[in-house]
Amino acid sequence: MSPRTAQTKPLPPPKRRAADVAYDAIEALICTLELQPGSPVVEAEIAERTGLGRTPVREALLRMVSIGLIEPQPRRGLLVSGIDLAGHLDIVATRRVLDQLIAACAARRATTHQREEIVRCAARMHDAAERGRIDDYMRADHELDTISHLASRNLPAVNCVVPLIVQCRRFWYAYQHAGDLMEGARAHLAFAQGISSGNEAAAVAGSNQLMDYLEHFARRIIDQ
Repeated sequence: MSPRTAQTKPLPPPKRRAADVAYDAIEALICTLELQPGSPVVEAEIAERTGLGRTPVREALLRMVSIGLIEPQPRRGLLVSGIDLAGHLDIVATRRVLDQLIAACAARRATTHQREEIVRCAARMHDAAERGRIDDYMRADHELDTISHLASRNLPAVNCVVPLIVQCRRFWYAYQHAGDLMEGARAHLAFAQGISSGNEAAAVAGSNQLMDYLEHFARRIIDQ
């Protein structure tokens, strides 16, 4: 193998920390309402349920306390936080500003491969919506967030927006009966196509369309 070939060989992806794996596993339990709002969170039970060690589980739970997904209660231990209907509009409003920045950065900085992947993720959401496959829809949604965040190369904005996205995802799972998968898929596709175009204004417009969808969805729930 020549030195040139050795230099261009792609590096293997870095091994994920056990605490990050634990965080993702617990987040999924909370977002999909397998752990209901107000339910107790017992470290040993979570470790057994996820098959992970208590130390990474403990670290993950502390991170969730810091972003408000889990609340410590005197004499009651840790509880899954409730869903604040009125407060959710503030979450969407704050996310709107951050998503605009991330979308603009991604439109400017994404690689060709990332632009293609972003559109593919949105297309998978659209396909899942047509088939009524909620789990596939949400999986593609998570992948779309991940690749667009990487493409933005704006870590401060991503670190701020991720906890808000988690809250939005949980809100959607809780009230999905009032949602419209196809409407959501179309909004995500506009967001993806805006980034893929390389036009920052189009990316921001797509981001706003997605946030409009989330805001209207939240208002429908609050007004019921």
